[in-house]
Formats: sequence, structure tokens, C-alpha cells
Amino acid sequence: MTSTHMDKTGDGAGRKGFVGLVIGAVGVVYGDIGTSPLYALREALRPFAADGVHEAEVIGLISLMVWTLTIIVTFKYVLFLLRADNDGEGGTLSLLALLMKKMGRNVPVLFFAGLIGAALFIGDAMITPALSVMSALEGLKLVTPAFADYVPLASAALMIVLFAVQSKGTAAVSIFFGPITVLWFLAMAAGGLIHIGDDWRILEALNPINAFLFLTHAGSVGLIVLGAVFLTVTGAEALYADLGHFGRRPIQMAWFVLVFPALLLNYLGQGALVLAHPEAATNPFFLMYPDWALLPVVILATMATIIASQAVITGAFSLARSAVHLGFLPRLRIKFTSETNTGQIYVPSVNLLLLVGVLMLIFSFGDSESLATAYGISVTGTMVISTLLVFQFLRAVWGYSLVLAAVLLLPLFFIEVLFLAANLLKIHDGGWVPVALALAIMILMWTWTRGQAYLKRLRANNEIPLDSFIRSIERKSEHSPVTVPGTAVFLTSVPDRTPNVLLHNLKHNHVLHEQNVILTVWTEDEPYVPDSRRIKISQLSPRFVRLDITFGFMDDPDVTRALALCREGGFKFEIMRTSFYLGRRNLVRTPNTGLPAWQERIFMALEGLAIDPSDYFNLPSNRVVELGEQIAI
Repeated sequence: MTSTHMDKTGDGAGRKGFVGLVIGAVGVVYGDIGTSPLYALREALRPFAADGVHEAEVIGLISLMVWTLTIIVTFKYVLFLLRADNDGEGGTLSLLALLMKKMGRNVPVLFFAGLIGAALFIGDAMITPALSVMSALEGLKLVTPAFADYVPLASAALMIVLFAVQSKGTAAVSIFFGPITVLWFLAMAAGGLIHIGDDWRILEALNPINAFLFLTHAGSVGLIVLGAVFLTVTGAEALYADLGHFGRRPIQMAWFVLVFPALLLNYLGQGALVLAHPEAATNPFFLMYPDWALLPVVILATMATIIASQAVITGAFSLARSAVHLGFLPRLRIKFTSETNTGQIYVPSVNLLLLVGVLMLIFSFGDSESLATAYGISVTGTMVISTLLVFQFLRAVWGYSLVLAAVLLLPLFFIEVLFLAANLLKIHDGGWVPVALALAIMILMWTWTRGQAYLKRLRANNEIPLDSFIRSIERKSEHSPVTVPGTAVFLTSVPDRTPNVLLHNLKHNHVLHEQNVILTVWTEDEPYVPDSRRIKISQLSPRFVRLDITFGFMDDPDVTRALALCREGGFKFEIMRTSFYLGRRNLVRTPNTGLPAWQERIFMALEGLAIDPSDYFNLPSNRVVELGEQIAI
């Protein structure tokens, strides 16, 4: 993301700082939802094109869009979900982490809900850039029809450039995100305001009864149209995911002062234009603007869609980091692109995955009209998951009764399930794409989690209790290992068991350092852990110390920096006389044991993607010793 971690209210930023946060929120948080007017009404009107567009249909559709924005975005996200935070952080995985902390990690429903929500978000992160950029560039067809055949190539070129610059960080570019997106919303508001007077009957859309009447009279077509109507709220999940980066008040202020009014005016203006000129239904957004303004609006729309794509990409990076820390994915290489802002990260493997997915979607579907049919399932699915998690949040964190929580959320849940059902009707027209993407990603995360649990059980059967080992090794005998000067740090994920790398060192080198540290790195189910809780030191014997280092799931797990805090805790050692011992495991497949064969292959492939613990934990490379072992799975 593009802003530093702020307190969840935005208080203390000062008036100037608060305005900056509001503008930043417009650029990052609302970039995606701000591109929906490019295609939402066009796709919603498409089922009626054959018989001609009628007044009741246009007013009913616009009413549905207005009240979908009001109920789902305003009520659910802006006014309610922004208050359901995990120490100031939002998003599906952040909420899942909080619930696991309150209810325990062994809750299968919560676990799979988190996997599905994360997988759907990644699928959304592939479709959003492709759909948004193609929709913007297709506006050039109105400037010159000759450009029509080049939209996929131009879209692909823009995406390649966008993904190529991710490794450089977004700090420099992000300065322009907010102002450009503010200009975009003002242009949308102006376009809509100019055309509302084309047919004042469009103001009847503000009455929710018209939305209800449309659904009751549209029959089966109404359910199909709902899938397109839901395009108006794509990107709403970013409101929640970016809570920790901008704070609740700036996000709310941006919505009520600029974003919501601009969206309402634009949709009302598009509706009035179609009422007055039914032929405009083919592309109502761009046809709102006069010929002299068309090219500047297309350019501005393209910039807005690139910004929206950037927001989704960085959101995917943040989600991947959270998934790694929560144990859903192997340790991936994460590059911090800012020395002062830990929110600006780059994950090469995720970047490549997204780029390949986006390019495949662009060339497979060819235009935004076809791709729009694939959109919606991932977004609606994510929203249903978040509502289920919020139901548990109300009960476990805020102490609501089962009845009260159900009364509050059942109407919203019903609406979102209805939208999900409408989008599922598009499975055969391309809707299977986000389902397949989400299923593949969920299987990867489930396999990694299951494989890690299996290896943990396997190690538990072979490891020696640490206290027994220390008692035996501290007994003086003729078979005692040679003591060498310095400090040895042994990393382990099971602190009450003797690390295998320590046993291997004794077996092969027959030495023991004068000071030995059993180091375990923990990840809490909260975003950030203060330095006051970072380390815990326990003296186990004259030569053995247990050291626990704790990070939040949004923290940079920099062990070297954390070790500097040991001096304040009374534990001193010289880094240049310290060796870090790591175990490198080599997985070997064995038939009829452990995981199924297909999961073994996936797990071993994921293991190959994991980076060395020394890189992940930022250990001094010239002080690391690795000892390998083979593990049969």
C-alpha cells in the first residue's frame, strides 16, 4: 500500500496530515470502485438490448445500483466493518487472525473461510486490472474505430510495464495517485451532473421501491442482471483491507465527501442519458462526454484504471505476507521497497503469478464485455465470507448474543447470497475462471498447511525433550563434547524439543559452544507487536538459554534487529562470535505414507519456492551454518 501505518481513527495527524490521508484514501482505497462506472451500467443493460431499453428498466437498474452502493458499501463497510478491526488492521485475514486468537486456531470453519476469502481475493486481483484497463482503452474506439483491434495488445503492454515497476516500489508514483483519482471522481461527477437534466425522471431511482419493483417484474432476467449490478461495488473489500494504512476517519470522509456523491451523480447521469437517447446504452459512460473531451477522459480513465490495478496488486502483496506469517503459504521472498514504510513491499513470486494470470485473461477474453461475465463471483464470494467472519466477530469479540448477531447480519447475508447466486449463473460464460483460480489457490494453501502439520507430527515422534537433553549434556563425563568459545543460536519451531540441527552438530562435530541459544520465532494473531513484548529470555542452564522472539503478522520478521533488544534484557553476546545453525530439510517421497501422492507433489513444489530462513529472518549471512537432513513424507 502507499501510506504508513496510522492509528485507526486518524486522530493526531493534524489538519494537513488528515487531508493528505483523505486524498491518499481516494487514490488507493477507492481506485477500484471508482472504475466501475466504465462498464457496470453497460453490462446491466445488455440483456435488454434485443427488445430495446424501456423507462422502467433503466430507472429500476439505476435504483438497484444506487441502493447496492448504499447498503453494501455505505452501511456494511464504511459505517460498520471499519469498526471491526484487529488492532487497527482490517481485511479478511486480519479478521481471521483476531478470531483465531479469541476462539483458538483449531476451528475448521474459520480456517477454511480464511482460505477461501484469501483465494478469492487473489483471483479478483487478476481480473480487476485486465477488466479495468481494457474498459478504459476501449473508449478509444469512439475516437478512432481503427484502434479496436489493438485494445488487447495495448492493455497487455500497459500491464507488463505496471508489473515490471513493482520491484522499484510505489512511493514515487503514489504521490500522484490521490490527486489523479480525485480529478477522476470530479470528472465523473461533472459528466453525470450535465446529463441528469436530459430526463428528470431518473431521480425516481432514488426511491428504493423502484429497485424492488424491477426485481419482482424482471423474472429470470432480473437475476441475470443482478450479476452486472454487483459490478458497482467491486473494490469495496479494499475499504476494509486498507484500514490500517489510512485510518477509519479518512476513509469515511473520502467516501461521504467525494466518492459516494460522484458515483451517484455519474450513475444518475448515465441513466438519464439512456432514457433520453436509448442508443447510448452501448457505451453510456463515454457517450456522456462531448467529442472534444472524449480523448482527455479516455486518458484520465486509463490512468485511473492503472491506479486501481496498482491498489489491487499491492493489496495482494500484503495479503501474501499475512498468509505467510499465519502459516498458509511457505516463506516467500519479500522485498521492502521503503526504508520507513513497512507497508510498501514487493513479493516477486506473487507479482509473476498475477502478471501471468492477467495476460492470460486479456488474450483469452479479448475485450471487457466478455471478461465482465467472469467478474463478480470472486467479489461476492469474498463479501459473503467477510459477513460470516463478522458474525463470529460480533459474538466472540463484542459479546453479542446469537439472536442479536443474526438479526443484524441476516438481511445483509441474504442480499449478498442473492448477488452470489446471480453471478454463479455466469459460470458457463466465463464465471468458471475466478472459481478455478480461487480453487487452485485454496488447494495450494490447504496443502501447505496440511503438509506442515504432518511434518510437525512426524518430528514430534522423533525429537528429544529439551530439558532431558540439557540434563544429560550438562553431566560431566569422559564422553562430554568439547566446549568451544562463542555463542551458537539454534532456530527451532518447537522450543520444548531439542532442535535436530543441534543434535546433528553434536553427532558430526562433537562440540558444544560455551553459550547456546534455543531460538523460536513466533507470529502473533495481531498485526504489530511492540518492542516491549518482542523478546523473552529464559535461562535453562549455565550453558543454555531459551530465546523467544515475537512478531505481528504485519511486522517485518527481522531477527537481527530484534536480537539487539537482548542487551536490554540482560543477555549479552557478540554478533561476530555468534553462529546461527539452521536445518535444511530435503523432502523424500515415500509411497503409502503421509499425504496423498498428489498433495506430496504440490507440497514439495511449494517447499522449493520457500526462501532460506536466513534470508527471511534477515540473519547475518556470514554467520550462518546450515546442516541438511532428509525427511520422508
